[in-house]
Amino acid sequence: MLDRPSTQPIDVVKVLDAGDYPPEAREIIKQEGLLPAGVVNRLHRQFPQYSTLARTTAPIFTGRENFTGLPGFRAVIEKLAENGINIGDIDERELFVEVYRFLATRHTLNSVDWDHYQTDAVFQLVFPQPGMINKETVGKYLAAEKGAARTDVAVDYMQATNPHDGNQQLNKPWFKNDDGVLEVLAGSQHKYPQVQLIFDKSTQHCFSFCTYCFRHAQVRGDEDMFLQHDIEQIHEYLRKHKEVTDLLITGGDGGFMPAERLEQYVAPLFDDPELLHVRTVRLATRSLTFQPEMILSGKYDKMLALFDRLNDNGIQLAWMAHFSTPKELLHPITIAAIRRLQKHNVVIRSQSPMMKHISLFPNEDGSIDIEKSAQNWIDLASIFSTLLIGFHSMYCARPTGEHHYYTAPLADVLKIFDKVYRSLPSIARPSRHISMTTSAGKMSLMGVSEINGESVFALKFNEARNMEWIDKVFHAKYDTETNNVSLLTPIEGNSFFFENELAEIEKELEDSLTEAMRTAKSVHMDRTLQEDQSAETDFPQAH
Repeated sequence: MLDRPSTQPIDVVKVLDAGDYPPEAREIIKQEGLLPAGVVNRLHRQFPQYSTLARTTAPIFTGRENFTGLPGFRAVIEKLAENGINIGDIDERELFVEVYRFLATRHTLNSVDWDHYQTDAVFQLVFPQPGMINKETVGKYLAAEKGAARTDVAVDYMQATNPHDGNQQLNKPWFKNDDGVLEVLAGSQHKYPQVQLIFDKSTQHCFSFCTYCFRHAQVRGDEDMFLQHDIEQIHEYLRKHKEVTDLLITGGDGGFMPAERLEQYVAPLFDDPELLHVRTVRLATRSLTFQPEMILSGKYDKMLALFDRLNDNGIQLAWMAHFSTPKELLHPITIAAIRRLQKHNVVIRSQSPMMKHISLFPNEDGSIDIEKSAQNWIDLASIFSTLLIGFHSMYCARPTGEHHYYTAPLADVLKIFDKVYRSLPSIARPSRHISMTTSAGKMSLMGVSEINGESVFALKFNEARNMEWIDKVFHAKYDTETNNVSLLTPIEGNSFFFENELAEIEKELEDSLTEAMRTAKSVHMDRTLQEDQSAETDFPQAH
């Protein structure tokens, strides 16, 4: 049930003034009419339990734009203490910060309901929590002397964090150029025919760090991170691979790419007849959640002009957001930023992560509250519809980082998805079933079937190393505890239909690169580390 809606109209100007938002952002909102009272009041009246649209209390965090690393975390704790807020377990939380990093923007911190922070989704999203890291490692860390000894414990634990689940290193593309030089694209992945991922040198940072991040190798600078410097290398590869229709700029956060850098990627797409097959540029970014003020600035006008050029040349700019809670959207600055992007032909879609404590809610006994969790997603989908955001997909936690903390049994996740799906009109539903990434591909959990009187999971690929696999529905034994599709058991035999071929494909990928390197005149693979990191870094380097 929704809370009783307020009938008092929201004074948008008063809310913006009270929020201590940048004057430039407020002026752009006014000049471009980005916060119509009708939209603001409709959303607030429908979803008051999530909304900050009517908030007129002074924010706790002002001035400083972001807080990063241990010094930043400690500065946040100090500021909270000044306001009578003590989140506790500081030393254990600092272990997580040393292993995975910490970064929170002013916008992020002021989005938290500090009167009820323990159950606040944004607090769970960016603040390390007790119980995330196993008790043995926590014990070692707490027992060590503060300083270098504790950092050594954190660095050792990094080896267990599995930043490259799904054999991501096998996805690194390569080709031989006309001079016989083997070109290895060190900052790219090409696993599925139509989509090529680019981890550009400018996108290795984030606006805030999600505690469940599965790309922590990128943001902390591991030696085996993906990092792309050479843009022409990308274009040369594309000319040889006409199957690629979509470029997906990711990181880190694709929103960090400057307009001048993005233009170098996309300008050749306008005129080169050998690149006509590229139809969509996807920008994977959480800036709308963590720093929407960026879009409401004069500095962003160059990027908006480039988005217009893409549209005028018949190329779609798809903004791939990752919203999983209504609270991320029901903020005046966020709504204004969304509407500004849309005025410049940007199509916003959300690939939404299903994470316990953030968008899946546990009962006191640790089980998942199906009804409460489903309502979160139903409300989120309804807000997407109002704001013209496409609901692309819902996906499960990947088996990396502190997977145990965020994951939920697949059986429960399926119950939630089914309730969400049947509660929404067809136009508002997610476009795909729940998926989980494996080395074989993106595996979708379609539902529960009955075979020979027993319940079974029905599975299907929506992306795969062999795209012909997506034509086949297959089944696994029903399991109320398993939280990873890779651990499911076939209903008969010892393996699923694709597993033998998968092993052959993976071996062929390894062997073909080895042979290419053996026969190449020389090898070009840029191994330069992050030279463009703009934020303070004070984290231990991974082994």
